[in-house]
Amino acid sequence: MAKIHFNTLRYMLQQGEPVDIRLWTSKGEIQEWRNAMPLTLNHYAGTQRFKLLDSGQIRQARLVCIFMINGNEVHL
Repeated sequence: MAKIHFNTLRYMLQQGEPVDIRLWTSKGEIQEWRNAMPLTLNHYAGTQRFKLLDSGQIRQARLVCIFMINGNEVHL
């Protein structure tokens, strides 16, 4: 498993291709989102909206809570 920097994570999300991510929720649970299409990014709040292609749901996540993208561990 490769480690990538947080800035690389942001770059990967700007490409607009579906990604698989693992993240912590506000309750401390770990969730895995597969085929998540990155939508809008809010730089000031540090959040990213995703569309889960399998279910059609729109979800929002804080970027600092994402700890894995496409099998690569994210570090700050």
